[in-house]
Amino acid sequence: MRQAKAALLAASALIATAAIVRPAAAQDVPAATEEAAPPSPPPAAETLAAPPAPTAPPSLPEKLGQVPGTWDLSRDGTNRRCVMTLVLDSGEAGQRLRFPAGCRRALPVLNGVAGWLFVDGAVRLVDRNVRPILDFAKRPDQRSLVAQAEGGERYSLVPLDIVAMRPADAAAAPETAPTDPASPAPSPLQTAAPVPAELQPPPTASTASAGPAPGLYALDRFQQRDTCRINLDGVGGGVHIVPGCHDSGLEVFDPVRWRYAKGRMTLTAKRGHSIDLVPSGDGRWRRDPEVGTTFVLRRVD
Repeated sequence: MRQAKAALLAASALIATAAIVRPAAAQDVPAATEEAAPPSPPPAAETLAAPPAPTAPPSLPEKLGQVPGTWDLSRDGTNRRCVMTLVLDSGEAGQRLRFPAGCRRALPVLNGVAGWLFVDGAVRLVDRNVRPILDFAKRPDQRSLVAQAEGGERYSLVPLDIVAMRPADAAAAPETAPTDPASPAPSPLQTAAPVPAELQPPPTASTASAGPAPGLYALDRFQQRDTCRINLDGVGGGVHIVPGCHDSGLEVFDPVRWRYAKGRMTLTAKRGHSIDLVPSGDGRWRRDPEVGTTFVLRRVD
């Protein structure tokens, strides 16, 4: 009898132990399952956006304050042109403008011009009664303005050195900065810093043969030949205007650097704006797009 009771007590103890252990084991299963589960995939790596490609400085003004500076006015299809200066000072008809007396002979349309306005994003030359004489509009290339006179002739107005072309810091800075008397004044034709080698296109046989050769070049405008000469440096891409230049437009533009890439020669001015030229044969390079008076550089042997 005693043995039967002892066996019964032992069986009861085993049942109680199993009841305690079984829930604990059941609770351990989810935890083990969580550890064994593969980790969730990490979020896709963010693709670093490529830096925006450098864009050419704007050539045309978007507001009144960007208009002042020098402009080249020419009659399309002729060699008649004038370099004029537009200023913000108010005059008898809009804002004032200045140009040499010879411009009235070269372009008789200027005889009636008394001022200028900035209307609908473009320049308008007006008479004393503020009536439009040349109402310019932007060309599709956004690099120049075009207008048609009452007689049907077309005129181009090309910015040479205006506020819109200048970097923000240069536009905000005064025109003349104090100089250190101990240091010599920089030459106005001082060459800009050379273009870094990593930014230069890799030389190939085709580009070497098609590109402009460094050396002396003459500037022709329509029927006017050799109005100015410039030297293209082979090292660093510097540009130097030869003394005795008779082209005020090029002097105002003041190129200091050149480079060749993808079939185009680019002349860059000291203030950063640029013009492009494409080959026209026999060592000649014409402005592209062709606006206003013909602009051709030719190699001088």
